[in-house]
Amino acid sequence: MTAPHSAPAIGILAVGAYAPAAVVSNAHYAARLDTTDDWITSRTGIRERRHAAPDESSSVLGIRAAQNLSERFPGALDGVNLVICATSSPDAMFPSTAALIAGGVNLRGAAAFDVSVACSGFLYALSVGYGMIRAGLAKKALIVGSEVMSGAVDQNDRNTAILFGDGAGCVVIGEVPQGYGFQSFVLGADSAGGPHLYLRGAALRLPEGTEMGPHLTQNGREVFKFAVRTLGDSAEQAMRQAGMSTADIDWLVPHQANIRIIEAACERFGLPLERAVTNLERYGNTSAASIPLALAEAESQGRFRDGDQLLLAGFGGGLSWGAAAARWWAGP
Repeated sequence: MTAPHSAPAIGILAVGAYAPAAVVSNAHYAARLDTTDDWITSRTGIRERRHAAPDESSSVLGIRAAQNLSERFPGALDGVNLVICATSSPDAMFPSTAALIAGGVNLRGAAAFDVSVACSGFLYALSVGYGMIRAGLAKKALIVGSEVMSGAVDQNDRNTAILFGDGAGCVVIGEVPQGYGFQSFVLGADSAGGPHLYLRGAALRLPEGTEMGPHLTQNGREVFKFAVRTLGDSAEQAMRQAGMSTADIDWLVPHQANIRIIEAACERFGLPLERAVTNLERYGNTSAASIPLALAEAESQGRFRDGDQLLLAGFGGGLSWGAAAARWWAGP
């Protein structure tokens, strides 16, 4: 999907984030499981992650991220009439986590719903919010990625427990000056890869027969191969649709799953790793929250300059993928 040139430009107006206080280092798992700090760091790039407190559900994290956004960008929530939350760890099947977040930040009456596309969820939610604003169904949208993945994984499984953390990030999107904002979106999914990464819901098995247990299950080798290929392919397609080349990229903002995947993407695009926004060393894989967390952190550090060309890219369960090209607007 490419943004039409004649229509109003839609882009990011504000960002916010929240991470739980509890820091869980690699040493925590090295003391309990058959692993070491060096093994985890060398293979993933992760040194620590955050775990939510018992009273910190995905809606609570999302509310705190939105409150952080409001503190950093006063008035940014004014006029928001759409809330979308990307999450694989909702408080409940219903009410939606988005509705709970909307109520928690006094956006009652706004349309609110969840998007469940695992780690690709934030990019899917962004595209839906963009489309609804473009269609005149919303004025401004709060797009949230919020996850409590520590409860979704088996904390005794070294293959998954070491990878995932908890957190939330969010953006407000709306009209920006011409020349800024989103230029293209690329989305896709292939259910043939479903058995490689899943988390059980109402069914006990996938349609092709894979039986699901109570915790997230991942075939790390297959997901890694998929991610290396798909992250680059979808990002390249988003660039092409936006009329860009790799030379135009100022910042790559990828899903934070594994440093080796990010390094492979940078190598493919000829980008130094310093031009990729990374924070998985401190947060691990926060699923749908990882890209907005990275955006908010980079913005708070003053790394984005007005007019910088951003390329967002992610992958996740489904197996799914998504990418978006956007020109950063630093505000009036």
